[in-house]
Amino acid sequence: MTEHTGSRVIVVGVDGSKASRAALRWAVEQAHVLDTQVVAVHAWEPAAAFAPYAPVSERPTTAEQRERAAELLATTVRAAFGARVDPRVRALLVEGPPVRVLLQRARGALLLALGRAPHSQWELPAVGPVGRECLRRSAVPVVMVPASDPGEVPSETAQAPDRIRSGAA
Repeated sequence: MTEHTGSRVIVVGVDGSKASRAALRWAVEQAHVLDTQVVAVHAWEPAAAFAPYAPVSERPTTAEQRERAAELLATTVRAAFGARVDPRVRALLVEGPPVRVLLQRARGALLLALGRAPHSQWELPAVGPVGRECLRRSAVPVVMVPASDPGEVPSETAQAPDRIRSGAA
Protein backbone atom coordinates (compact mmCIF):
# COMPACT_ATOMS: atom_id res chain seq x y z
CA MET A 1 0.00 0.00 0.00
CA THR A 2 1.33 3.42 -0.90
CA GLU A 3 0.83 5.86 1.92
CA HIS A 4 0.69 9.60 1.37
CA THR A 5 0.36 12.54 3.68
CA GLY A 6 -2.82 14.17 2.41
CA SER A 7 -4.10 17.00 0.27
CA ARG A 8 -4.17 19.93 2.68
CA VAL A 9 -0.55 19.86 3.80
CA ILE A 10 2.80 21.21 2.82
CA VAL A 11 5.47 18.52 2.96
CA VAL A 12 9.02 19.63 3.84
CA GLY A 13 12.11 17.48 3.41
CA VAL A 14 14.34 17.74 6.49
CA ASP A 15 17.98 16.66 6.48
CA GLY A 16 19.42 18.76 9.31
CA SER A 17 20.92 21.41 7.03
CA LYS A 18 20.55 25.17 7.28
CA ALA A 19 18.65 25.03 3.99
CA SER A 20 16.10 22.54 5.36
CA ARG A 21 15.56 24.80 8.40
CA ALA A 22 14.88 27.69 6.00
CA ALA A 23 12.43 25.49 4.06
CA LEU A 24 10.61 24.66 7.31
CA ARG A 25 10.26 28.32 8.27
CA TRP A 26 9.08 29.23 4.76
CA ALA A 27 6.54 26.38 4.77
CA VAL A 28 5.05 27.53 8.08
CA GLU A 29 4.62 31.06 6.72
CA GLN A 30 2.81 29.60 3.71
CA ALA A 31 0.73 27.31 5.94
CA HIS A 32 -0.61 30.34 7.79
CA VAL A 33 -1.58 32.01 4.51
CA LEU A 34 -3.16 28.83 3.11
CA ASP A 35 -4.67 27.69 6.43
CA THR A 36 -3.03 24.27 6.27
CA GLN A 37 -0.55 22.03 8.09
CA VAL A 38 3.17 21.33 7.60
CA VAL A 39 4.62 17.84 7.70
CA ALA A 40 8.39 17.86 8.30
CA VAL A 41 9.65 14.56 6.86
CA HIS A 42 13.05 13.05 7.58
CA ALA A 43 13.83 9.91 5.59
CA TRP A 44 16.50 7.62 6.97
CA GLU A 45 18.00 4.31 5.92
CA PRO A 46 19.85 1.86 8.13
CA ALA A 47 23.52 1.65 7.20
CA ALA A 48 23.86 -1.70 5.49
CA ALA A 49 27.57 -1.97 4.99
CA PHE A 50 30.34 -1.72 7.52
CA ALA A 51 33.91 -2.75 6.96
CA PRO A 52 34.26 -6.43 7.87
CA TYR A 53 37.13 -5.58 10.19
CA ALA A 54 35.13 -2.93 12.10
CA PRO A 55 34.57 -3.97 15.71
CA VAL A 56 31.02 -5.05 16.45
CA SER A 57 30.86 -2.52 19.31
CA GLU A 58 31.40 0.29 16.76
CA ARG A 59 28.50 -0.78 14.55
CA PRO A 60 25.29 0.98 15.55
CA THR A 61 22.17 -1.15 15.70
CA THR A 62 19.15 -0.31 13.58
CA ALA A 63 17.41 0.97 16.72
CA GLU A 64 20.37 3.26 17.48
CA GLN A 65 20.35 4.54 13.91
CA ARG A 66 16.59 5.20 14.11
CA GLU A 67 17.12 7.05 17.40
CA ARG A 68 19.85 9.24 15.82
CA ALA A 69 17.56 10.01 12.88
CA ALA A 70 14.74 10.99 15.25
CA GLU A 71 17.12 13.25 17.17
CA LEU A 72 18.29 14.89 13.94
CA LEU A 73 14.66 15.60 13.02
CA ALA A 74 13.82 16.98 16.47
CA THR A 75 16.99 19.09 16.58
CA THR A 76 16.30 20.54 13.14
CA VAL A 77 12.74 21.50 14.09
CA ARG A 78 14.01 23.13 17.32
CA ALA A 79 16.74 24.98 15.42
CA ALA A 80 14.21 26.25 12.87
CA PHE A 81 11.69 27.59 15.36
CA GLY A 82 13.34 27.99 18.74
CA ALA A 83 11.21 27.41 21.82
CA ARG A 84 7.90 27.95 20.06
CA VAL A 85 7.30 25.24 17.50
CA ASP A 86 4.22 26.20 15.54
CA PRO A 87 1.30 23.83 16.26
CA ARG A 88 0.81 23.47 12.50
CA VAL A 89 4.07 21.48 12.29
CA ARG A 90 4.08 17.70 12.58
CA ALA A 91 7.43 15.91 12.47
CA LEU A 92 7.47 12.54 10.72
CA LEU A 93 10.34 10.05 10.67
CA VAL A 94 10.15 7.53 7.81
CA GLU A 95 12.50 4.68 6.97
CA GLY A 96 13.43 4.55 3.30
CA PRO A 97 15.36 6.26 0.51
CA PRO A 98 14.84 10.06 0.67
CA VAL A 99 13.55 10.57 -2.89
CA ARG A 100 11.02 7.73 -2.66
CA VAL A 101 9.85 8.78 0.82
CA LEU A 102 9.46 12.46 -0.08
CA LEU A 103 7.60 11.74 -3.31
CA GLN A 104 5.25 9.28 -1.58
CA ARG A 105 4.54 11.62 1.32
CA ALA A 106 3.97 14.56 -1.03
CA ARG A 107 1.54 12.70 -3.26
CA GLY A 108 -1.66 14.72 -3.09
CA ALA A 109 -0.10 17.48 -0.95
CA LEU A 110 -0.32 21.16 -1.83
CA LEU A 111 3.42 21.24 -2.45
CA LEU A 112 6.81 19.84 -1.50
CA ALA A 113 9.34 22.27 -0.03
CA LEU A 114 13.06 21.48 -0.03
CA GLY A 115 16.06 23.48 1.05
CA ARG A 116 18.61 24.67 -1.48
CA ALA A 117 22.22 25.32 -0.59
CA PRO A 118 23.73 28.62 -1.69
CA HIS A 119 25.81 28.61 -4.87
CA SER A 120 29.38 27.77 -4.03
CA GLN A 121 32.54 29.45 -5.19
CA TRP A 122 33.54 26.24 -7.03
CA GLU A 123 30.41 26.25 -9.20
CA LEU A 124 28.96 23.14 -7.57
CA PRO A 125 25.21 22.84 -8.10
CA ALA A 126 23.02 24.42 -5.44
CA VAL A 127 20.44 21.64 -5.80
CA GLY A 128 21.61 18.25 -4.59
CA PRO A 129 20.72 14.84 -6.03
CA VAL A 130 17.60 14.41 -3.87
CA GLY A 131 16.29 17.83 -4.89
CA ARG A 132 17.02 17.19 -8.56
CA GLU A 133 15.12 13.88 -8.53
CA CYS A 134 12.18 15.42 -6.67
CA LEU A 135 12.06 18.27 -9.20
CA ARG A 136 12.08 15.73 -12.04
CA ARG A 137 9.56 13.24 -10.68
CA SER A 138 7.18 15.06 -8.34
CA ALA A 139 3.49 15.15 -9.21
CA VAL A 140 3.03 18.25 -7.01
CA PRO A 141 4.79 21.62 -7.19
CA VAL A 142 8.28 21.63 -5.65
CA VAL A 143 9.62 24.80 -4.05
CA MET A 144 13.37 25.10 -3.54
CA VAL A 145 13.99 27.44 -0.59
CA PRO A 146 17.47 28.96 -0.38
CA ALA A 147 19.46 28.62 2.84
CA SER A 148 18.87 31.53 5.17
CA ASP A 149 21.40 33.81 6.77
CA PRO A 150 23.01 32.46 9.96
CA GLY A 151 21.51 35.36 11.92
CA GLU A 152 17.98 34.09 11.25
CA VAL A 153 18.26 31.02 13.49
CA PRO A 154 16.27 31.58 16.70
CA SER A 155 18.42 32.01 19.79
CA GLU A 156 15.95 30.37 22.17
CA THR A 157 16.36 26.72 23.10
CA ALA A 158 13.34 24.58 22.37
CA GLN A 159 12.00 21.37 23.75
CA ALA A 160 11.87 18.35 21.45
CA PRO A 161 8.61 18.03 19.54
CA ASP A 162 6.51 15.23 20.96
CA ARG A 163 4.79 14.43 17.68
CA ILE A 164 7.58 12.49 15.99
CA ARG A 165 6.24 9.29 14.52
CA SER A 166 8.10 6.43 12.91
CA GLY A 167 6.61 4.99 9.80
CA ALA A 168 7.43 2.42 7.18
CA ALA A 169 7.58 3.61 3.62
